[in-house]
Amino acid sequence: MNSIVTENLAVAYEDNLVVTDLELQIPQGKITTIIGPNGCGKSTVLKAVGRILKPKKGLVYLNGEDIRRLSTREVAQKMAILPQFPQAPAGLTVGELVSYGRFPHQRSFGKLKTSDKKIIDWALEVTKLAVLDTTAVDSLSGGQRQRVWIAMALAQQTDLILLDEPTTYLDLSYQLEVLELLHRLNREQGCTIVMVLHDLNLAARFADYMVAIRGGEIICHGAPEAVMTAEVLRQAFHIDAQIITEPRTGRPTCISYDLIKDQPEGGAKP
Repeated sequence: MNSIVTENLAVAYEDNLVVTDLELQIPQGKITTIIGPNGCGKSTVLKAVGRILKPKKGLVYLNGEDIRRLSTREVAQKMAILPQFPQAPAGLTVGELVSYGRFPHQRSFGKLKTSDKKIIDWALEVTKLAVLDTTAVDSLSGGQRQRVWIAMALAQQTDLILLDEPTTYLDLSYQLEVLELLHRLNREQGCTIVMVLHDLNLAARFADYMVAIRGGEIICHGAPEAVMTAEVLRQAFHIDAQIITEPRTGRPTCISYDLIKDQPEGGAKP
């Protein structure tokens, strides 16, 4: 079964058509990574699926339901989306931000119920943030802040989490920290994870399913071994890549690449 299905999806910013006739299927209970060059429509797809952007045409189905027919509260109860640069109000504590995840389940802005507090405590525990409950979010490291936002998403108690470049501006250790957390949540909690990632090797390492996009269109999708190939990367990024199977992870890994330079007019392109 697929968590998300799009039919003939087209998304535009004013008159600039970014995504055209997109047919996307996100498998349930898996980790999906979306790759592609800057400006290809990766984030736009995520925003359209998350109902942040209204499509110019086409449909988005969430667990088999037309997402247009669902209320905002219903969508928030089924799906959590974390933008590329989330911002927390100054002085907000870790526990306070995570508690925001319970808003879609509250009938009013009243006090949190005991059941809500148990879920918040669980989200803090599973993300290893319990000891930072009363710490200001803006005093944390980049990796810790990303974990707080993920904990907030977990507190929503959704089966689907969308993340737009969750490792941006994080150093290598924090990147692994965040992605290993998401991997653990997928394996232990059964969450469907969809991520836009720039780092191709991390995308292939943590994904069960990959989608390569260029010019707002899908050029390849499937298992990492099917997508992380020299030919697909040639089409998506216009590079000549050398791909090996990394011995530690068993996943395809790009170890080197060169730009493909166009031949003079009349000559064949490589």
